[in-house]
Amino acid sequence: MEPEQQPPGRRFPQSVYGVGSEPDARFSLANERTFLAWARTGLALLAGGVALEALDLPVERGLRLSAAVLLIALGALAPAVAWWGWSRVERAMRRSDPLPAPVGFGLLVVGVGVAGVLVLVGLLRA
Repeated sequence: MEPEQQPPGRRFPQSVYGVGSEPDARFSLANERTFLAWARTGLALLAGGVALEALDLPVERGLRLSAAVLLIALGALAPAVAWWGWSRVERAMRRSDPLPAPVGFGLLVVGVGVAGVLVLVGLLRA
């Protein structure tokens, strides 16, 4: 029994699936796993930000709140970055173009680093 084929133009998003030709499924699935890793990272950042503010930690209040808000903002932004990165890579694979540079790593690293410094300074001041 052959798998059911979708008619052309029925896959979402059309801006990705409407260009080029179908790449090897292994590459598309690897790209999807990267997307899901970004989604998990976003959930972890959200949980960390909420936990930082919800738990009674010995961290100066203002710095703790700043770090929590930063982590929550990064967590809320991660799915958008994941979608953007996934679509860029999928389009490049479909067109047989070189893969684009990753997006979002710098923002994530700087944001988590700043949140860590805020918590550290808040711990030292408490």
